[in-house]
Amino acid sequence: MFGKVLVANRGEIAVRVIRACRELGVRTVAIYSTADESSMAVRLADEAVHVGGSPAKQSYLNIPNIIGAAVKTGADAVHPGYGFLSEDPYFAEICADHGITFIGPPPQVMEALGDKATARRLMTDAGLPLLPGTLSAPASVEEAVEAAADVGFPLLLKASAGGGGRGITIVPSESELPDAVRATRAEAQTLFNDPSVYLERYLSPAKHIEVQVFCDDHGNAIHLGERDCSVQRRNQKLLEESPSPVVDEELRFQLGEAAVRGARAVGYRGAGTMEFLLDEDNRFWFMEMNARIQVEHPVTELVTSVDLVAEQLRVAAGEPLSVKQEDVVLRGHAVECRINAEDPERDFAPTPGVLEVCQPPGGPWVRFDSHCTPGYTVPPHYDSMIGKVIVWATDRSAALNRMDRALTELRVEGPGVHTTASFHRELVRHPVFRQGGVSTDFLRNHL
Repeated sequence: MFGKVLVANRGEIAVRVIRACRELGVRTVAIYSTADESSMAVRLADEAVHVGGSPAKQSYLNIPNIIGAAVKTGADAVHPGYGFLSEDPYFAEICADHGITFIGPPPQVMEALGDKATARRLMTDAGLPLLPGTLSAPASVEEAVEAAADVGFPLLLKASAGGGGRGITIVPSESELPDAVRATRAEAQTLFNDPSVYLERYLSPAKHIEVQVFCDDHGNAIHLGERDCSVQRRNQKLLEESPSPVVDEELRFQLGEAAVRGARAVGYRGAGTMEFLLDEDNRFWFMEMNARIQVEHPVTELVTSVDLVAEQLRVAAGEPLSVKQEDVVLRGHAVECRINAEDPERDFAPTPGVLEVCQPPGGPWVRFDSHCTPGYTVPPHYDSMIGKVIVWATDRSAALNRMDRALTELRVEGPGVHTTASFHRELVRHPVFRQGGVSTDFLRNHL
């Protein structure tokens, strides 16, 4: 096991990693920006290093300063969390050049999966089902128009280097395609510094189902069931649950087998997530693979009793997986609500500010993953998520009742600060959502 791990992230995921390290007897180094000087991660870590100004480019994306902090403190591994540099193969290579273990898949695997068009081609070769689309980025508008004749309409234009639900455009008809290609390429260049886009048939209605996979360097590869992430706003996940209310044992076996086969095919190592779309006939289609720990990993932890972050650390240290496929049993039902500092009444506009009250919910089988305390200033520089409420119960109905109760207890208050807790209370009480099996257009149609 590692002696010291530098956590190259902030917020709740930095706290989550520090806690896992502490339980394994591993010392930790937190990095922080000017805005995060008094953060919980800084207080909990054994050491802390300032790596730059408040904007992420000056701090959490500042590779020279982060590597310098790791070298200075003698860290022998770096955990990137999610977001920021977590799927940056260049960062992983720089870590290796300095004798530091990057806790994640090999750089060449990240690079291949980071290009979504390339990932589609790799998964096609592995035998995974894909929706009609291109396996490479069209070089011109004319090529895109020609390819669209085979893909069919409506279709999606997706940034090849995209992620987080950004860089996606729905194109209803051929007449709208040329302008959409130009606009999406420009957006992709701005967001990801890469203008390439690919085409994929638009499936609607569809459910968003993802499978947690884990691989080690000893030939072991397993899946830990599925998560249903269909409740989304503008392609951004809001609520996740495990298991999915529409996946039975046979479909779960098929999804898991396909996910593990795809992960093995690319030489994956560590925690990863295979994302699929599920149609009305319960046929599934590969969408992309995320080469990192996910925001929603706690729901899998609660139904499997596997500490995914601790498992990441063990596998990165060269140890074999501590869990075999036959050990994975899904028990009960878990639900996660992302609590953001946003105002649902103003189209989810961010509401940074100082928290005067931060009272987490409690009671049996309730978990609040957060980095916030009274007096904490929610900065305007980063993602607005301030915590995650996660609950477990013996069945879905009981879990939703427990989430409703937990959200009622949660108090996060400050001048001008609003949160999405009220939105989630409305969501978990909604009769259509309660029935289960909602699709990704649920919010647009019902809320």
